[in-house]
Parts: sequence; structure tokens; C-alpha cells
Amino acid sequence: MDLSSKERAFLKKLAHGIDPVVRIGKDGIDENVIKSIADAVKKRELIKVKILQNSQEEIGREPGTELASKTKSVFVDSIGKIMIFFKPDNKNGKITKEFNEFRKKGKK
Repeated sequence: MDLSSKERAFLKKLAHGIDPVVRIGKDGIDENVIKSIADAVKKRELIKVKILQNSQEEIGREPGTELASKTKSVFVDSIGKIMIFFKPDNKNGKITKEFNEFRKKGKK
């Protein structure tokens, strides 16, 4: 799923009040981190992942896109040491409903 800049901005706005649910520390991105991100984004639809100061991991579009691919989610954006991921819920979860309504308004 490709997101437009307006869709990314909308998801960033929704994520503003969310606390990071996954933290990446000195061990970096391993299978446990990938599984944690995949499980969290499947359950919550929209999550933040925080890169801790003791981590050597890079932050940006390329690492975010790679992580999204491994977790079957969409990389929304990174802000400082925080990355935002989205996975639409096919059962029309709360975030997905808001996102779909926003998309419909944009196409009018």
C-alpha cells in the first residue's frame, strides 16, 4: 500500500497521542523485535517504535520500509528516534475506519 503525503500526515496526526509500544535497544533489530512489531501493529493497527539512545540502528525511510516489509505493515514516517507503522485491519478496526473515511473525503 502506497500512501500519499496527505494520508501520511493524517496517520502521523492519529499517532501523535500514542506511546511507543516497541523499543529497539543495543541488540538492534533481531527476530524478537520484528515479531514484536508485527504482533503489535496487527493488534493495534497504528504503532510507534522507539530507537533507544544505546542502539546503533539507523532511522529513516530505507530501514523503515525494510522493517515494514518484514512485518507486513506500512512505514508511515520517522520523527526523531520514533518510527510509525500502520497495518489496516480488514475487520474495520477503529483506526482503519477513520483512515478509510479520510481517504473517501480526499477523493471527492
